[in-house]
Amino acid sequence: MNAQVALERNIARSFVSTRVDRDHDLLDALRRREPLAAERLVGRYGDRAYRLASRITGNGEDAQEVVQDALWTVIRKIDMFRGESAFGSWLYRIVANAAYQKLRGRQGHRNEVSLDEVLPQFDERGCHAAPVADWSEAASDPALQTELRTTLSAAIDGLPAAYRAVLVLRDIEGRSNAEIAAALGLTIAVVKTRAHRARLFLRKRLDHFMPTAEMAIA
Repeated sequence: MNAQVALERNIARSFVSTRVDRDHDLLDALRRREPLAAERLVGRYGDRAYRLASRITGNGEDAQEVVQDALWTVIRKIDMFRGESAFGSWLYRIVANAAYQKLRGRQGHRNEVSLDEVLPQFDERGCHAAPVADWSEAASDPALQTELRTTLSAAIDGLPAAYRAVLVLRDIEGRSNAEIAAALGLTIAVVKTRAHRARLFLRKRLDHFMPTAEMAIA
């Protein structure tokens, strides 16, 4: 492991450790095997775990199975949690690993695109080679909202699973790069790269949608 990777992982561990107390009450309940501890776990993290699992697997039924298995694993193995990362990061890692395993176990494969085929082109200075369209005003048009959400959801589903996981945790769950690195076993640099590339991919997909949508309501 090189010095940069080691430094980033140390930063991630030190950052998330300051946030462990956020779930201190839930941790205590789980460790004491309180009767309602499992219900509290589902109430606090069930929906979030499902969002992550459904984005990775792309299948609601699979996601439900993943969440059930993952939360049961959390309950059974709660004494193995040592507080080296935030409880939420530990839980997300269990969910993500279970979702990836479910994805690998399928007979077929999702129709995921290659990011290199659709990402914007850059010049030698690292700038966009083509002008970036500004459709922010059109995106706020109520007439486009439903179709825009559908298009965005389809675009997210088109991302490779590893990129979907980062995007969900960063832009939907609002987790920091350090927390995501801890949850997915990545470096902070990889998290930043995947989040950036995923956003560029989504923007390019929406660039194709917006002109057509604007013409339809014009």
